Amino acid sequence: MLFPMIWLVSGVFKPGSEIFSGEFQLISENFTLKNFADGWYINPNHSFGYFLKNTFVMVGVVIGGTVISSSLAGFAFARLNFIGKWPLFIFMLATMMLPSQVTLIPKYIMFSKIGWIDSYLPFSIPAFCAVNGFHVFLIVQFIRGIPKELDEAAYMDGCSTFGIYGRIIMPLCKPVLFSVAIFTFIWTWDDYLNQLIYISSVDKFTVSLFLRSLIDSTSSISWGPLLANTLISLIPGIVLFFIAQPYFVEGIATSGLKG
Repeated sequence: MLFPMIWLVSGVFKPGSEIFSGEFQLISENFTLKNFADGWYINPNHSFGYFLKNTFVMVGVVIGGTVISSSLAGFAFARLNFIGKWPLFIFMLATMMLPSQVTLIPKYIMFSKIGWIDSYLPFSIPAFCAVNGFHVFLIVQFIRGIPKELDEAAYMDGCSTFGIYGRIIMPLCKPVLFSVAIFTFIWTWDDYLNQLIYISSVDKFTVSLFLRSLIDSTSSISWGPLLANTLISLIPGIVLFFIAQPYFVEGIATSGLKG
């Protein structure tokens, strides 16, 4: 399982002629850092940092929208009573069972008619509408584990419904919110198919699209710079996971409650 990663890291520091040589060497005798410099400026118009910035902007908006909208929907399903609550909840669960490929063409037609193609709007706007049933369900289940006595005590002290959401429930939901943020980051960062469909301008390329553009069947491929850029693109997800890891441990140890 680890060998592809080992091969990637090893190949990044090798000259291009040694990457696919018959005999595998973990550390090359011709150790080099040139692949990083060549990969960073491999595009004549934009550096690799430009595409990283595009991706961070898009992913950041999607994470913010997903966390806010999913937490609001999750709180409503877990704590509020309203007409059609259970039919809507069942309908939301049903969307989790629908393959994304089924909705791909209808979504493209819809976004095309309203002029959202070749922009980040097909990713950012739906994120603020709680379209991911898995995240909503995750938050609902977590909130149901928080005693309702906390809500009742806050209500007796004059706290409004939105105040209970913001001051009582959400601070206790940090572990699940970080989980939602990490899932959203990974799924959006690695979502090559949707990005390929909705984004066509090179100036708006994300990391996934840029890396794919480096593989051209009509010309020679610079594997060293490609591997270097690939390694750099893996770092944000790894760093984010280790930063948020304590919140996972806290959620397991306290079940969402603090003493």
